[in-house]
Amino acid sequence: MKASSETMQGVIDAIVENRRRFEAFCYSLDEQELMRPVPDSTWVVRDFAAHLDTLDVALVRWLEAVGAGGQVDSSRDVDGAAFDIDAFNEVQVIERRSWPLEQVFEEAHRNRALLLEQMVRLTDAQIDKPMNFAADAKRKASVLPLKLFLAGWSQHDPIHVADMLKALPERAADAEVVSWLSNPFVKGYQAVMNPAATP
Repeated sequence: MKASSETMQGVIDAIVENRRRFEAFCYSLDEQELMRPVPDSTWVVRDFAAHLDTLDVALVRWLEAVGAGGQVDSSRDVDGAAFDIDAFNEVQVIERRSWPLEQVFEEAHRNRALLLEQMVRLTDAQIDKPMNFAADAKRKASVLPLKLFLAGWSQHDPIHVADMLKALPERAADAEVVSWLSNPFVKGYQAVMNPAATP
């Protein structure tokens, strides 16, 4: 399927490639590495795979609403109920911590397929709409064009590989990883989210 929006197609191409690389990175880790606690986090390394799997569920609901003429408010579910992304993430991750990694990615493939179905339908006019980005544990609330949010979100996988590397310093010099994480958006995001660790 080809997206009706060139901008949306760029987002889709980025998330497909980043997910391919993310899975390869995760499968290169042994069980001891996957279960290492990540500094400054309540999560272990493997939890980021579960997070990336399950956040697509929320995105599917939001983009369905956009396709139906609405706008995204990440502080609200599509039925108007309050939505706390940090609480949602924590529950999903803990529920899947004992799952085999293969099971996490099987679910992720299904969730991502549903998301892509919504993404290819979005028009430039729809993604030009503003979205309300609610504050979370490390960021302030803001209003921004949906397309800007999606462009940043397309780098979600490598952003979290950078987080995982805090528990895997021996992997940080790998040429493939260094090349992947050299993306200016990934570096900029890490500087905002982890200012104390930025040189």
